[in-house]
Amino acid sequence: MIIMGMVFLLQEVVSRMMVVYLGLLPALVWHELYLWQLFTYIFLHGDIPHILFNLLALWMFGGELENLWGSRRFLFYFFFCGIGAGMITVLCTIILTPQYELVPVIGASGAIYGILLAFGWLFPNRQIYIYFLFPVAAKYFVIIFGLLEFVYFSRGGGGGISHVTHLGGLLFGLAYMAYPMIRQKIRREYYKRKWSQKGPGNKTYYH
Repeated sequence: MIIMGMVFLLQEVVSRMMVVYLGLLPALVWHELYLWQLFTYIFLHGDIPHILFNLLALWMFGGELENLWGSRRFLFYFFFCGIGAGMITVLCTIILTPQYELVPVIGASGAIYGILLAFGWLFPNRQIYIYFLFPVAAKYFVIIFGLLEFVYFSRGGGGGISHVTHLGGLLFGLAYMAYPMIRQKIRREYYKRKWSQKGPGNKTYYH
């Protein structure tokens, strides 16, 4: 949060130059291999409401995850979702909307949506107040926002918001959270097949 605040203040002084080189421009990442932009775009923000909303969400939901996971795992997850969201943004822009190749994407929203998904996964019944007024369980909160982002994306987006980046953060967050369950199921099926193939004279055991 401190780094994002410092970068935002610096951005206010040299905004145009920083957005060009550190924001996420799909054309530059794809054609010129500006791969660092998949990382640096996370720290840039468009205006004060943009950064304040992201910092508030990072504090509210990220603090719970960091307390549960520890700082190292939390930071890995944060950048996993943020960089993954950037990759999805680049691919979808190049393939689906090449007219926006040179439109910069900035902000930590992709990583924040990944954090939101993890929060809903781990604390599904925790109450979240929409606009500080309407309580809703975290699992439904995530589903609602995910569906809204998909609808906005399918309609072409708008309002200067990269909905594909939000969806990318949700997708990578889901992949991270579901991976242990999928891996366990694959191992269980593997050992089950190995056990069924063993004859009665074989004393090898699988567990």
